[in-house]
Amino acid sequence: MNPTLRRLLAHRGALLGIAYMVVLAFTAAFAHLILPGDPLAQDLANTLDPPSAEHWFGTDELGRDLMTRAIYGARTSLITALGAVTIGGVIGVPIGLIAGFFGGWRDAILMRIVDVLLALPGILFAMALIAVLGRSQLASLVAVGITGIPGFARITRAQVLSLRQRDFVTAVEALGGSSAYNMFTNVLPNAWSPILVSVVVLSSVAILLEAALSFLGVGIPPPTPSWGDMLRTGKGFLYEAPYYAVLPGIVLTLTILSLDTIGRTLSRLIEDRQSAEDEG
Repeated sequence: MNPTLRRLLAHRGALLGIAYMVVLAFTAAFAHLILPGDPLAQDLANTLDPPSAEHWFGTDELGRDLMTRAIYGARTSLITALGAVTIGGVIGVPIGLIAGFFGGWRDAILMRIVDVLLALPGILFAMALIAVLGRSQLASLVAVGITGIPGFARITRAQVLSLRQRDFVTAVEALGGSSAYNMFTNVLPNAWSPILVSVVVLSSVAILLEAALSFLGVGIPPPTPSWGDMLRTGKGFLYEAPYYAVLPGIVLTLTILSLDTIGRTLSRLIEDRQSAEDEG
């Protein structure tokens, strides 16, 4: 087992976070097999029912089971996070790689584009993009993904700038190795650790941003289950059904905390490993 991974699993907080995310992902992926109910099925005879043996967390204003909708909402959030991180990484990592490796005018142009994206508030940019594309899960995924490009680009560039002057990189150049070979064979594989941390951290940001967009009424449109939309709707029933927003709020909070804990722990372990390598 990789030493960093072994130390990560030895950290209690990170281990709990990983266990929670595994259970959440498994439950979301196989929700149709685990849960007998349909998250879209309405039962107008049992609206806003309190928690019971039949409905553990009660029902919403249309009689839909809140627990079922919260679990299917996890599927929505995880798919959005996965897609957004993929978009951010596929575009951001090559930008940072090229800018850091070649420098000069390429670096200046690419990083000014990144600075423009970084200067725009993520949620406002996402709302503007959704206004153009229309409300859909794909639009939310693309909007959240584009906001993640600057993070990947800047972190990759910083790592490449650090690696660019290493002896093993200059040795390949001296032996006539091409820039493409050097970038993808020597530089990028050694820059993956901080990029992996960015994947974890930006996943939590993507989930939170998707929930915020839905809470504001511009994210994934109903009736698709979404934690943010459940919180927005539950806000209107705080006096009649205070339990309405409890489950999605708890699940969203635990998800963000778990990913944040994993990301911070992994970042600290990688920094310790790099410090030990530099001293050695």
